[in-house]
Amino acid sequence: MLFNSFPFLFGFLPAALGLHWLVERARPDWRVPVLVLLSLAFYGWWDVRFLPLLCASIGLNWLVARAFGRTRAAWLVPAAIAANLVVLGVFKYAGFAADLVGAATGFALPRTEWALPLGISFFTFHHVMYLADLRAGRAPLFPLSRYAFYIAFFPQVLAGPLVRWTEVMHQAEERPYARPDAAERAARGLALLAIGLAKKVFLGDPLGQTVNPIFAAALEGRPVTIWDAWLGTLGFTFQIYFDFSGYTDMALGIALLFGIVLPQNFDAPYRATSLRDFWRRWHMTLSRFLRDYLYVPLGGNRRGLPVQLWALFATMLLGGLWHGAGLTFVAWGAAHGIGLAAGVLWRRAGGRMPAPLGWAATGAFVVLTWVLFRAGSFEAAAAIYRPLFGFAEWGQAFRWRTIALAALVACLGPTAWRAVERMPARRSAAIGLAILLVLCVLKIGDDGAAEFIYFQF
Repeated sequence: MLFNSFPFLFGFLPAALGLHWLVERARPDWRVPVLVLLSLAFYGWWDVRFLPLLCASIGLNWLVARAFGRTRAAWLVPAAIAANLVVLGVFKYAGFAADLVGAATGFALPRTEWALPLGISFFTFHHVMYLADLRAGRAPLFPLSRYAFYIAFFPQVLAGPLVRWTEVMHQAEERPYARPDAAERAARGLALLAIGLAKKVFLGDPLGQTVNPIFAAALEGRPVTIWDAWLGTLGFTFQIYFDFSGYTDMALGIALLFGIVLPQNFDAPYRATSLRDFWRRWHMTLSRFLRDYLYVPLGGNRRGLPVQLWALFATMLLGGLWHGAGLTFVAWGAAHGIGLAAGVLWRRAGGRMPAPLGWAATGAFVVLTWVLFRAGSFEAAAAIYRPLFGFAEWGQAFRWRTIALAALVACLGPTAWRAVERMPARRSAAIGLAILLVLCVLKIGDDGAAEFIYFQF
C-alpha cells in the first residue's frame, strides 16, 4: 500500500484518520494503542509474513530494555544491538557475504536468498538509537504501547525519516485536535502530502522512466551513447532526490494529520557548497545517525587528525554498505568518505573556495558518484563513465526539458517544508492545493503507482 496509491489515499488514510479522530475525542488514552494497530495493519498489508518479525523485534527489544532497567547489566544492551544487526545482516547481506567469501577463497558457499522485509534497516536503526541512549542514561523506559508506536508508526516505518525517541515520544501523550493550531497543522499536513505527491508523480517517476532503460542497457552490456550517459546520470541525480524527498514530504504531512511532527530529512542538498554541507542537507536524519552513533564512537574529531580521517572514511564506507548489499554501494560510500576526508585536510590547510566554485565542484562530485550508486555493477558503471567523458558516439539529441525543470526546482525553489510554512491561509492557496491533488490523482490513474527508491534499502 504505497502512499501514492488509490487504496491508501482513498481507503486506508481516510479510515485511519476517522478512527484516530474518534478515539482522540472520546478515549484519548486509547490513542497510542490505536496508532500502533493502524501501523501494524499498514505494515502487514505489504506482506503479512513479515508482520511477526516486526512484532517480535518490538517485543524482544522492549523486554531487553526492561531487563536492563532492572539489572543494569553492562553486557545486555550491546548484546541486543549486536543481535539486531545480525538479524539485519542475515536478511540483507547473507548472499553478499557468501559471494565475497567465494571470490576471496575460491570456495563456493551456499547462497541463500532471503526476501528483504520492508523497512528492516529503518526500524533496526530505531532500536539501536533507543538502546544506545538507554545504556548511556539518556533514555527512560517506556510502556510497550509507546515503544511500539516509536518503532512502527506507519508514516516513517518503511523509509524513514530516522526519528530519535526524544522527537516523538512526548507527542504520544498530547491531544493534537484540542490544540489551538489543530486546523492549521492539518492544513499544513495536507499541503505537504500534496507537494510530496506532486514531486513523486510529476518529476521523480517521469525521470525514472527515462533513466531506467539507460542503466539497464549498461548493465546488459549494450553500448551507451554520450547523450544517453549524461541523460541517465543527470536524470538519476534528480530522480532520487524527488523520489525520496517526495516520500519524506508525504510522510511528514501524513504524520502531521495524526498530530505527530517528524523531523525534516532534506534541506535543498543540491545547493551545497561543500561535501560536508551536502551531507548536512541530504537524508539529514541518516547523516545525524551516522555521526552520533558511528562517527563519534569511532573517535570523531576528538583524538587527532588520523583518527578523524579514519572515522570519516569508515563511517561513510558503512553508510554505503547500509544502502545496498553490493560492492558498488561500498565504493560509493568510500568515495564520499575520501571526499569528506579531503575536505577536512583542505580546511586544516586554510584552504578557501568561492561559493560558486564550491557549489560546482560539490555538484560534479555528487553527480559522478551517483553512477556507482545506481549502476548495479562496476562494469555497468564503467559503461556509463566512458561515454560521460566522451569515449562513445554522441547518439540522439539530449532530452533536456524534464531535467531542466527538475534542476530549477531542486536548486532554486524552496523546500516543501519552507513553502508550506510560508503558505498564506487564503482560499486561493487551498484551491491551488486541491487542484494539485486532483492532478496528482489523475496522473496516478494514468501511470499507476510506482514504488519509492528507498524501499529497497
